[in-house]
Amino acid sequence: MKTLITPQQVQRHAFAGLEPLAATAISVADIAAAESAWLRPVVGAAMHEALLEGRYADFVSDYLTTALALATRMLIQSRLDLRTTPLGTLSPKADNGSPADQAALNRLHTNLRHEVSILLRRASDYLDEHAEAFPEYDLHENILHRCMTDGGFVQIF
Repeated sequence: MKTLITPQQVQRHAFAGLEPLAATAISVADIAAAESAWLRPVVGAAMHEALLEGRYADFVSDYLTTALALATRMLIQSRLDLRTTPLGTLSPKADNGSPADQAALNRLHTNLRHEVSILLRRASDYLDEHAEAFPEYDLHENILHRCMTDGGFVQIF
């Protein structure tokens, strides 16, 4: 399975400054799911395929890497917050802290979602402004051009 970023890039961009995760905590399938859920609806199928083929590496590096890393974290965070054992599903408890409550987890998820949305909007704006440099990009496939929520209002374009 081919993805635009690696598990190591997710670790570096979405978990920077935190304790390192186990090497198996982030899979290529997690990244592929994040790309399918968040990126492909914005850039479209043809552009996503071009990116997977290695075209536009600077665009991926400058505009997509952090967005995809955060989207991947958003998808896996709940799995990181729980442990499944023969005794069932447990919340881990460290010696120097306690598990976050549901309100804190909800705030984290909301903040991750908001940052991913901002970064993808930035990438979308760049594609729109430089469409001639990206012949595979079709602005009509970009979901951000069809519907957007802004300040609680739904805007349809």
